[in-house]
Order: sequence, then C-alpha cells, then structure tokens
Amino acid sequence: MTEIVLPNSCNLRPASAKDIWSIRKLVFTAKLDPTQLRWQQFCLIECEERLVACGQLRNFEDAQELGSLVVVKSWQKRGLGTTLAKYLIQQATKPLYLECLGKKLEDFYTRLDFVPISLAELPKSLKVKFGITQLGMKKFKIPLIIMKYKGNKVINN
Repeated sequence: MTEIVLPNSCNLRPASAKDIWSIRKLVFTAKLDPTQLRWQQFCLIECEERLVACGQLRNFEDAQELGSLVVVKSWQKRGLGTTLAKYLIQQATKPLYLECLGKKLEDFYTRLDFVPISLAELPKSLKVKFGITQLGMKKFKIPLIIMKYKGNKVINN
C-alpha cells in the first residue's frame, strides 16, 4: 500500500452528505459528467479548510469506475490529483476503469498504470454507460479514451 502524502495544510477524507453541493460545484466547474454523483462514493481533499479536490469510485456489477477526479485550478500541479487517484485505486475491490478526455489526461492516467482499451474490452456492466458517452463524443469529434487499471495492485473479483 502506497503511503498518502499531502501538504501539511491538507487532509484526505471520505465525503459526507453535507459535501454534495461542494462536490457538484467542483464537478460542474470542471465540465465533467454531473450524473451519478453519489457523495457516499467520493473521497475529498481539503486544504486550509477548503475543498480543493474530489474523486469517486462508482460501483457496477462486475467493475468500478474511477470518476469525477477534479482539483481546483489554484491547487493544481501540487500532486493532489495523483495522491487522490492513487488512494482511490487502493480502495478498488473490482477491476477498475475510467474515461478521460484528451492526450494530457491519458498521459496522467498512464503514469498511474492505466492502459487504453477498446469499448469491446469493457465488462458488460460498463459497456452501455461508456458506449453512450462514446457515441456522443464521436458526434462532436471529442477524443475520449477508455482506460483500464493494469497496475500491480491485486483487485479481488
């Protein structure tokens, strides 16, 4: 298990019901998918008593999705997104997948041991969800990449 290291003024914690509006604001501001925002699936990073990052593990029948990973712009480039992503990866109990937009995010997740896969390689429980997104992205010519975690962590099935 990787040790979680954050700046002194920051802490990582599970979300609570009172956090849902702050989570929604972060996700909306980042122009991410605002559906399926269940506070129970989120972990947060607070710095100087402010929410500065969030991410969630969405649960599906035979997989999990790493989603809604957002770091407030003024707190980016400090390792918070990497720290939060690594923590969520550690929490995963099923094969882990994600969708990301563009080469920059693909490179970020590749450094965390995710690899690009095709829609056909997804488990059944994610094919419909990711398939709908893929259709929309093709229509608007937006480069959406599907990725699977291939790291050394053992994920129980």
